[in-house]
Amino acid sequence: MAFFSSEKKIVGNNAASTRHMVIPDGSWVKCKNCGQTLYSDRLRDNLNVCWNCNCHLPVTAPERIAMLTDEKSFVEMDANLRSVDVLHFVDSKKYEDRLNENRAKTGLEEAIICGSATLSGYPFLLGVMDFRFMGASMGSVVGEKVTRLFERGLKDSLPVVIVTASGGARMQEGILSLMQMAKTCGALNRHIKSGLPYIAILTDPTYGGVTASFATVADIIIGEPGAMIGFAGPRVIQETTKVKLPEGFQTAEFLLEKGLLDRVVERKNLRKELSVILEIFQKK
Repeated sequence: MAFFSSEKKIVGNNAASTRHMVIPDGSWVKCKNCGQTLYSDRLRDNLNVCWNCNCHLPVTAPERIAMLTDEKSFVEMDANLRSVDVLHFVDSKKYEDRLNENRAKTGLEEAIICGSATLSGYPFLLGVMDFRFMGASMGSVVGEKVTRLFERGLKDSLPVVIVTASGGARMQEGILSLMQMAKTCGALNRHIKSGLPYIAILTDPTYGGVTASFATVADIIIGEPGAMIGFAGPRVIQETTKVKLPEGFQTAEFLLEKGLLDRVVERKNLRKELSVILEIFQKK
């Protein structure tokens, strides 16, 4: 612990005093990829990207919104929607208790924030998933908010952008969570058939029912570098198929090579990239 605190003796004319330097909790973060110790403030200035290995570390939904919108332009929609434990589901604890814990931990009501915004003056609708809230699993409220986002886009003739990060369907809601796949895709289909654009930005990790529904059926699909994207995880696939998986399997770069993604864009360039896309669609 000597690395994090130091004690220095200061001797005056008549007395000695002791001064302690204390490093606050959370001042340092360890990169999950290279293990480098990173100073939190500098990491935040670098958009949560490790300057040693370029690993794109997670960002919260509010941080992501700030990165992709004009200042003070974001107006949240459907902020009052809350999940309900209709199945009275209990695993190691009650689902209702899990929801309350995650609300307290994150300050969010659910695993996605949706709203309207502008970027470089171009209006659009934005949904951003937050992995901190129950792994950004898709339950009934997440599905409803995504569905309403597409319906609002259709009503107001606006492009929709969704930033995904999810572990998949929310097991505590059983079949109700799986129904959200068809529900979101139905609304998305009506949106796209009207000629309105939908851009998906897939971040690490994007898995399960989110990948199998609205995340991978966009007009333009962008991935962040190194993002893991798939339905089931690599370990599950390898154990099931008994086949050694290729190097880089399920990374954004691998999926770009195979044709699932249109672009892999570094976080520092994502704002400019999205602005250009919105400008092209606006002119079209």
